Amino acid sequence: MTLAPVVTLPLLGMVSPLPGFPDFRDYVLVTADGDGLLFWLQSLDAGGPRFLAIPPARYFPDYAPSLPRQVLADLDLDDAADAQLFALVTVPAEGVAGATANLRAPVVLNPANWRATQVVLPDSRHPIRRPLRR
Repeated sequence: MTLAPVVTLPLLGMVSPLPGFPDFRDYVLVTADGDGLLFWLQSLDAGGPRFLAIPPARYFPDYAPSLPRQVLADLDLDDAADAQLFALVTVPAEGVAGATANLRAPVVLNPANWRATQVVLPDSRHPIRRPLRR
């Protein structure tokens, strides 16, 4: 019998809870497709939330938000270019054709220490619901 390899996933520690989910701070980021285009942001708590997330630059090459200095400080990031961004995706009841990404409030991750936070950007150029399909 061959055993599957054990995969260790880094623990993402949210420096502040996601809005609406004050009791959940520990998550893992798990690939949902194997290609790095879709991820699950999964709470480690039993019954905790799970969010579909995408790296927005892979879908929207023009997406380059300016991150507030306080977010960089909270995550111990010296340079915004070192941050990894993820946009949470909403899939409506009608199906995936209507899926949208929240570009106004990305999850920002420091891959060096696995600290993360969701930030609401003040820049209105980035919509809350940008269709994944054009």
